[in-house]
Amino acid sequence: MKKKTTILDESAINRALTRIAHEILERNKGGDTIVLVGIKTRGVPLAKRLQAKIEQIEDITVPIGELDITLYRDDLQQKSTDPEILGTKIELDITNKTVILVDDVLFTGRTVRAAMDAVMDIGRPDQIQLAVLTDRGHRELPIRADYVGKNIPTSKEELIVVNVTEQDDLDEVSIYEIN
Repeated sequence: MKKKTTILDESAINRALTRIAHEILERNKGGDTIVLVGIKTRGVPLAKRLQAKIEQIEDITVPIGELDITLYRDDLQQKSTDPEILGTKIELDITNKTVILVDDVLFTGRTVRAAMDAVMDIGRPDQIQLAVLTDRGHRELPIRADYVGKNIPTSKEELIVVNVTEQDDLDEVSIYEIN
């Protein structure tokens, strides 16, 4: 893989997350009924950052959870015979709440579909919304994000790589050529 370009640096990621936090609060008329749920792996630190930004804006701490979709994937048989289970941590009742799934990249929509299935097995939220740092297009399922940090049109020969300090010691979104 060869790095083509950097799309978002640390400050651009921060601005995008600040905007998403404001949009979440505006659309939901505050944060009283929302629960942020990060999709493992990089959705979790992004959800934590959104939680901190919402706290700065509204002076409330919205609940947060972590979602492992491994067993809900439709390509589980193709990926591995022994999948790594990362564990789901949602320690509150999500019934009648607005669950906001948080992920780094929206691509085909299959990860989000799996996440929605996992959430519905945990409880029955009033609604599920989706916040992503980047949307690269190429959907295979009729899924769209409610909140997008940046739309990044790509070809199928390109890969979006999101690095977050919590996982990678660097905040950056880049495009790589797969060749």
